[in-house]
Amino acid sequence: MASSSQKGIVITIPVLVLSVSAAAIFLFFLLSSLSSSPCTCPPSIPDSTFTTTAAVVTGGTVVEEVVDRRISVSRDDIEWVKDQIRANGLHMQDNVLRKGINPRTRAQQLEDLNNFKGISHYEGSEANNHTALPCPGELLVEEHHSNYGEPWAGGRDVFEFLAESSLLTANSHVLEIGCGTLRVGLHFIRYLKPEHFHCLERDELSLMAAFRYELPSQGLLHKRPLIVRGEDMDFAKFGSDVMYDLIYASAVFLHMPDKLVWVGLERLVSRLKPYDGRIFVSHNIKFCSRLGGDECTKRLGSLGIEYLGKHTHDSLLFNHYEIWFEFRRSKA
Repeated sequence: MASSSQKGIVITIPVLVLSVSAAAIFLFFLLSSLSSSPCTCPPSIPDSTFTTTAAVVTGGTVVEEVVDRRISVSRDDIEWVKDQIRANGLHMQDNVLRKGINPRTRAQQLEDLNNFKGISHYEGSEANNHTALPCPGELLVEEHHSNYGEPWAGGRDVFEFLAESSLLTANSHVLEIGCGTLRVGLHFIRYLKPEHFHCLERDELSLMAAFRYELPSQGLLHKRPLIVRGEDMDFAKFGSDVMYDLIYASAVFLHMPDKLVWVGLERLVSRLKPYDGRIFVSHNIKFCSRLGGDECTKRLGSLGIEYLGKHTHDSLLFNHYEIWFEFRRSKA
């Protein structure tokens, strides 16, 4: 044992070793705690992350897991994909016939399907026995993706805008008036819990494309969306106990008589969550503005609906923007 020969505090070597060890252990746990703490630095742009569900197959059974998933892309996402294009030296090339790639129009693909049935197929009595859900050739070559006059991928843009504007969560209930072939609806169906997406659609061809191609091809049959054929704004088949967080119509009201639009709003207002629920209508609201003066505001007020404003939404992929008009239920 060593000690100081002068007056003062006597520190033995074992005590010194123990003190240094304790300090080191404390410092280790302190650093570990700091490194595991969430960063409070602001992101480059505001994050829009919502609680949602992901389908996981376990033992042949689809199980819904709750996860946090961002809806819209960030600036970092955009810069990343631009960097990948630059790093790979990619440039848009003419889509011409070349080795390993055989460009075909949809019409040519459909002709090949009708004439040759694909590369490998059964013949004779077995020809129709090996497809669980036979799909018409017109759907297989995705002709329905050209039905809208806009790129199919624009559905993702619409979903992002509406989901973030209405603060959607996976547990929300959504109604689309005129979902067509699910250009937008697919993204809501994937994001929401099963049976939480509803749609009223009048066009039979669009519905066939939705049921026989889009839902199976996207692996979304297990989400069981409630899609009903109808054109009279009759929502009885959706049940009377569902309260919607979001009701939207993308360009649909442009093709409907004003009187029918007002019938629909009157029937839907009691199904929209008071104050927090939202109605979004795209392009214009001529069914309202054609009334003139303050008549539209008065009529909306009599239904318990309040107009909140006009939004200009810039697209992610295309050189255009969309106009959306927002409403809410103003009375409980």
